Amino acid sequence: MGFKLFLLLENFLMLLPALWRKTFFSHLATLSYYASKRYRDVSYQNLEFAFDNKLSEEEKKEITKYAFKNLLFNFLHAMELRHMSKDALAKKITIQNIEAVQKVHAEGRAVIYVTTHYSSWELGGASIGAFIEPLIAVYKKMKNQVYQDWLLEARGSFGNISMEKTNVVKPLVRNLKSGLACGLLIDTNINPKEGVMVKFMGKSIRQTSTPAYLARKFNAAIIPVTMRTDDEENYTLMIFDEIPVERTEDEASNIQRATQLQADWLTKLITDEPKFWFWLHRRWKNDHPEIYN
Repeated sequence: MGFKLFLLLENFLMLLPALWRKTFFSHLATLSYYASKRYRDVSYQNLEFAFDNKLSEEEKKEITKYAFKNLLFNFLHAMELRHMSKDALAKKITIQNIEAVQKVHAEGRAVIYVTTHYSSWELGGASIGAFIEPLIAVYKKMKNQVYQDWLLEARGSFGNISMEKTNVVKPLVRNLKSGLACGLLIDTNINPKEGVMVKFMGKSIRQTSTPAYLARKFNAAIIPVTMRTDDEENYTLMIFDEIPVERTEDEASNIQRATQLQADWLTKLITDEPKFWFWLHRRWKNDHPEIYN
């Protein structure tokens, strides 16, 4: 019954002008900011740790408020994608540096898109599928199965395929061999057995080594990609140049270095414009649990 009411709300919201929907979710984000002390605290703890307590209280407040807003806007984008045409999406998106992908394709190699919870990640994934190539997007199983199905339907609107991360390596390998792209998040908290230690925002943390492992083994290209916006109406899909993966006899060292280069890319991205990253997530909880006490 609850989900049916949610779908009724969705259908009602989609009848409204886009500006009204945006205003509704913006107000909802403000309410969430004041109502959720827990996640406000997580954001402040992350910011204090990542920036070594150098941010002012006002800076932390503004970044945290935007984190709530950005999260709610991603929810809005997922909702809109379920009803959006490719032409409508094209009007919102500008693609930057598509030549990096074209170069890899010309070489006959598959692309591993490494991405992050930064700006509109929902529009980002959809835009790759709609305007560059369909990809397999790896996700972590959610507690709410009904919402998960709703979200995965939105993410599949333009040809992308979602696969749950448990036992996903074999399907990824099979598809990489056939030239199909995949998309992997590199900024989530992971099991200690799933990655290697890197420096991220100047702090030691474990990060997934799967992109480097797959790229090295199957001669695929690691291409970082993310979104940004100046007005929350028009978005740029930012494609970065390939991150190289060495292929020496020291496999572990090759994977370590390539994974560190991904962490360096993400560090610069966040340092340049910190407001766009998802500060509400306890990214350091396994390696630095003390910051959340």
